[in-house]
Amino acid sequence: MSTAAPSATAARGLQVRHATGFWFVATAFLTLMAFGTVPTPLWPIYQVRDHFGATTVTIAFAVMVVGAASSFLLLGHLSDRLGRRRIIAPALLVGILSAAVLAVWPALPGLIVGRILTGVAIGLMASTATAYLTDLYHEAKPEQLGSPVPGLVATAANLGGLALGPLVAGALAQWAPAPVHTAYIVFGGLMALLLLLVLASPETVDTELTDEARPVRFALRPGGGTAFAAAAAVGFFAFAVMGLFSSLGAIIVRGQLGITSYFVAGLAPFIAFAASAVAQLALGRLTQGVVLKVGTLLFPIGLALTALSLYRPTLWLILTAAALAGAGAGLLFKSAVTQTVIAADPASRAGVLAAFFVVAYFGLGLPSIAFSLVIQHLALRPSMIGFAAVLSVGTVVAVGVALRSNLRSYRNQ
Repeated sequence: MSTAAPSATAARGLQVRHATGFWFVATAFLTLMAFGTVPTPLWPIYQVRDHFGATTVTIAFAVMVVGAASSFLLLGHLSDRLGRRRIIAPALLVGILSAAVLAVWPALPGLIVGRILTGVAIGLMASTATAYLTDLYHEAKPEQLGSPVPGLVATAANLGGLALGPLVAGALAQWAPAPVHTAYIVFGGLMALLLLLVLASPETVDTELTDEARPVRFALRPGGGTAFAAAAAVGFFAFAVMGLFSSLGAIIVRGQLGITSYFVAGLAPFIAFAASAVAQLALGRLTQGVVLKVGTLLFPIGLALTALSLYRPTLWLILTAAALAGAGAGLLFKSAVTQTVIAADPASRAGVLAAFFVVAYFGLGLPSIAFSLVIQHLALRPSMIGFAAVLSVGTVVAVGVALRSNLRSYRNQ
């Protein structure tokens, strides 16, 4: 997959370029993921201005999943064949186009089109950037083969970016002019700058391979099927709670607490995603088994407190619940990504990660849509209890399968 080792003199120069490219790509990954959650604190504005119901808001959020899933399925594997930069550059270009559409066409049709384009950009970026960071780090520091650093940075950029989106957009909506335009313009400009930096980063895939030598789209190591399936299920449940906070979190804060600040409305989803990134940084070097178990403990506690916060609606309780649920989800997601990389054939890493992200992003959208439909017929509080119970039980089952199927693989890494 990687280019041949250079001479000793050139290696030092290449090492600097690969190390710099590593951080360029990580920043681009974080920024595009942040752009994906920019509308989160803006949903109450759209809701009041255009008379959206909770289901309309959730669908407007979740159509991103349609774009992401399509992009993952059709294009997410291509960087294994065409090169990492050739996929990440179009991802940023589509993100810029999405920002332009959302900025100039704030009506519901424009919101739907822009969100689908956002999903396409994320689908191109997520699996490719995860694989690209691994390649760049190993090229920069070949003596640290197998280091957890690229996986840790990738998952922190993924979920950390999702955390920054609501915080930045909420601050801009609160204190900058034109709240449904400014954030999109700012992120569009950032992505344009990062496009230039990514284009300056070194390629890590040998694009001159013959057709016979090219990697297959989806290939697992022998015996990796169960491990991959379990990892995908864990990713689905981890992203489900993130989808809830991203789509309805700001509306719940506004409706239950009567808080009208757009900045505060963005705090709950920010706290959830930020806690997920912090938990990964704090515990990322522990064994995968320990990380899975800690995540499995924190996840249902956070969901239970989320349900309790609807009965005792105070801001500190909602934010505490978001932090615990987010931390648990982040640890589960990190473990699931690591397990997916381990299960994948190295030559098909991006293709296998693309399949994993399809399942995870369906978790980001489908459960939230189901929840928004249920609360049209049932009260919010018991619906949240049922939602929390289903996600908790599903997570425990998926983690149990993951631990049984992959403990031996972890010990052998």
